[in-house]
Amino acid sequence: MSIATNKSPGTWREGFTVYVRPTTLALAFLGFSSGLPYLLVFSTLTAWLRDTSVDLTTIGFFAWVGLFYSLKFVWAPWVDRTSIPLLTGWLGHRRAWMAISQVAVAASLILLSQVSAHQTGWIAVLACATAFSSATQDIVVDAYRIEAADNENQAAMSAMYILGYRVALLTSGAGALLIADFGSWSLAYLSCGVMMGIGLITTLLVSEPTSREQKEWVNTTLAATIASSESDWRVKVVAYFKQLFVAPITSFFAAYGAAAWAILALVSLYRLSDIVMGVMANPFYLDQGYSKAEIASIAKGLGFGMSIFGAFLGGLLVVRFGVLKTMLGGAFLVAVTNLMFAFLAEQQADLRLLAIVISLDNLSGGVSATSFVAYLSGLTQREFTATQYALFSSLMTLPGKLMSGFSGIAVDTLGYYGFFVGSAILGLPAIALTIWAIRRKSPQGSSEISLETRDLR
Repeated sequence: MSIATNKSPGTWREGFTVYVRPTTLALAFLGFSSGLPYLLVFSTLTAWLRDTSVDLTTIGFFAWVGLFYSLKFVWAPWVDRTSIPLLTGWLGHRRAWMAISQVAVAASLILLSQVSAHQTGWIAVLACATAFSSATQDIVVDAYRIEAADNENQAAMSAMYILGYRVALLTSGAGALLIADFGSWSLAYLSCGVMMGIGLITTLLVSEPTSREQKEWVNTTLAATIASSESDWRVKVVAYFKQLFVAPITSFFAAYGAAAWAILALVSLYRLSDIVMGVMANPFYLDQGYSKAEIASIAKGLGFGMSIFGAFLGGLLVVRFGVLKTMLGGAFLVAVTNLMFAFLAEQQADLRLLAIVISLDNLSGGVSATSFVAYLSGLTQREFTATQYALFSSLMTLPGKLMSGFSGIAVDTLGYYGFFVGSAILGLPAIALTIWAIRRKSPQGSSEISLETRDLR
């Protein structure tokens, strides 16, 4: 974790070249594998249940399945530090966990395809199994993405991952609905289960990112803890859990010192404006008088394309200008587009204006998301990659999820104009903290921040 303040920015050509590297391309397929199960335990699942006349109260309970994605940091330490017998020796630590989680997701989806919609108990069990396996896959794919490339290429890796993930959302959302409409829900879930093979094949083809010494270190510390000369088993258990849960946190604070708290504040606040605003987007479109077809074609169709373009643009900007400067630009654009929604709220329904605002919103969201994921990736330490990234990814959405629960009250009280202005103001702390990170001087006295996010120590 050396200081590299004199590193010159990359060229535009280098920015494009990174996207055609085999490792970068592989992330698109791994992103597809990660994104495919998500809607199948959320909106697609609720559509299936409602289409077969399951009552709304029962359907509402299925929202709790999503807790597995929010709590994945609980079992991330085991994914980080525990080997799978035989499989780890064959594939390596990360690929072994990816393979077993992908097989588990596929098996759960295939079993779901064989269950009747009125067997809600079995559906709940299998949906939980799918979500748990999917969240586990997210943990290990994130760790693989971080370890498979250096910090300069993390934005490109993130952009390819986002591309695959969003294509998967289309497949498991609109695609599954079309299959169910022309075939059956059973065929839809069976098809998605089979498509998990895309991720498994990719896992078998890619190479293990960590060195053999690193993989052996993963288990050496735990093994030494268990086999220590300490006779009291309770002390051994406490030491074991300290290695799993406490060491990643204390190591982070030791690495970043007093700046750690400001960094955590940036992590928790950077997406606050975007998350809070997003909850009320669809109700706003409908209340403005736009039809469902117009919303689908512009917000979902055009918006999807612009978000992908924004993700790739973010990767190029990171190579050219660095992670933090790109983050600053993304945070500023997100706040500005929220103000554009406030302007839109004062206008009559206008499809051209809606298309412009949504295009810019998704473009800025793509740039900010790609650079921010690269930033989080740079924060992690290789010996605790999965654990620390799972903690960061949970922290980055928690404040937004908590505050978004009050978004309806805010609209009722302030109206859409006031709500969107308020959501833009929520982006100011992120802008201020990013400026602090850029201006913070390194120990050598240089104010330039390299692509290495660890230089923030």
